[in-house]
Amino acid sequence: MEDNKQKIYEEIKEILEKNKDAEKGFSKAAENARDIRLKNYFLQRSKDRMMFNQKLFAEIRIGYPKMDIEGSFAGTIHRVWMDAKALFAMDDDESMLEEAIRGDNAAIKEYNEVLDYKELPVGIRHLLNEQRDTIQTGVRNNSKMEDLN
Repeated sequence: MEDNKQKIYEEIKEILEKNKDAEKGFSKAAENARDIRLKNYFLQRSKDRMMFNQKLFAEIRIGYPKMDIEGSFAGTIHRVWMDAKALFAMDDDESMLEEAIRGDNAAIKEYNEVLDYKELPVGIRHLLNEQRDTIQTGVRNNSKMEDLN
């Protein structure tokens, strides 16, 4: 049981890290986007990911009070952020949108993997479901923007 708790904790840490990367990546994409709709879309996605992590940190403190997620989380951000920065620093709206869709689809998969754990605390399960659903809605909305010129 303790092994599963540790696995869940590690996977939630990954979600936190990738949300932080996405927050920064979407912000960078908003800076580079030419289309105002896309710029606003990226800004909103960046804000969403920042809020996701704030809420998830609060919920983890309740579900896993003995785990130091903040200390171990901060040390790994820079490594992953450098990869995300390169992907979102593109100069082409269509390429940035495609990368956003790819990243969001990967995030949905990761959320689903964590949600498969039966031992997941109820509050964390609810929050992860809510966040995953928000990302899925964003992916659906992306298809409406793919015809940018």
